[in-house]
Amino acid sequence: MPRIPFLDSLFSWLRLRLAPDQPPSPGLKPQPDSGSRPRAPGDKDAAVAWGAHVSSAFRRKVIAVAGRLAMDPNHLMAIMAFETGRTFDPSETNRAGSGATGLIQFMPATARSLGTSTAALSRMSAIDQLDSVEAYLAPYAGRMKDLPSAYMAVLYPRAVDKEPGYVLFRKGSKAYKLNRGLDLNGDGQVTKAEASAKVAALLTEGLRPGSKG
Repeated sequence: MPRIPFLDSLFSWLRLRLAPDQPPSPGLKPQPDSGSRPRAPGDKDAAVAWGAHVSSAFRRKVIAVAGRLAMDPNHLMAIMAFETGRTFDPSETNRAGSGATGLIQFMPATARSLGTSTAALSRMSAIDQLDSVEAYLAPYAGRMKDLPSAYMAVLYPRAVDKEPGYVLFRKGSKAYKLNRGLDLNGDGQVTKAEASAKVAALLTEGLRPGSKG
């Protein structure tokens, strides 16, 4: 029986209308809904610890800096929250009188090694000071794999790769006097684990609803 073009077209149309949904053709990728886009690691729009307490520009730069340093941006945010008393103020000074200033409490000698000064750092915006934070942390890139190690890069660099029980300060030293609040069990010494415990608590706090953003 000869085929009738009109009927062939009609049957083809009916098959398309009645067929179940088919997967997209090879090479055609379905577009994700813009309102529910999954956020990949390193996404500059991702939410981070304490992100609700800083500007979106600051948050994006922290994520970018952390990416270049191969560290978790949440850890960097928690460290800066701890060092500035949750203020993220680039002019924050150390209340124990060490002369440290800024987002990660740059010591005067550290500031000079970066080609600046604590006075100059205190006049910077928080976003601009992140360049100095990155420059300081750059030698430890790829080694700050967990929060204690990341915090050691700021507090006591020689302990970055040490075990949690490594002793940083002992009673009787000036360093212990400046950091005696970190001696959680009062045994006259501060270990890597003890020194990072309060930062870890701020990480947890910063990841709560209302702080994460």
